[in-house]
Amino acid sequence: MRNFTAFAVAAALATSAQADMARYELDPTHTAIYFKVDHIGYAKTLGVFTGLSGSFSYDDETQELKDVNVTILADSVNTFNEARDGHVRNKDFLHVSEHPEITFVASGGTPTSDTNGTVTGDLTILGQTQPVTLTVQLNKVGEYPFGHKREVLGLSMNTSIKRSDFGMTYAVDNGLVGDEVAINIETEAMKME
Repeated sequence: MRNFTAFAVAAALATSAQADMARYELDPTHTAIYFKVDHIGYAKTLGVFTGLSGSFSYDDETQELKDVNVTILADSVNTFNEARDGHVRNKDFLHVSEHPEITFVASGGTPTSDTNGTVTGDLTILGQTQPVTLTVQLNKVGEYPFGHKREVLGLSMNTSIKRSDFGMTYAVDNGLVGDEVAINIETEAMKME
């Protein structure tokens, strides 16, 4: 009987903890995923992705995070130059006709303070998956002041990757385009009702 009671208490605690997890979705109108990559050593070229969706579960009391899923439409890339956009979309870089989506999936995160932490997950580009760690800062939690009035998490994230790790080797060896890509994400994530 004692074992059953202990099990029942543990199950009740687990259910209580699970009940505090809330689902959030990225607000596409207030989310920016942008990157910088070296161009022949002269300057960094800036690009953004404008087509995306994503969601995750989070408990703001315990800082527990799970079920992170983000999808980026590869052909939504914008480098502020039409000719360059066409090149970035072709097989030398994103090959969007064969690989229309870039995805990031993570099962959890590691808090380092009340407002900072890391999230390690699987990033898939060109059909190749590599582990990537994002540095995350929680900027603000609160009810949105107008419009939908939902609870919103404001987040800033950054990481860097080597595009050659994903098989994107065009112009790496000759140094015309940098291998390292710095990635920044600014987002407002809305609590789902």
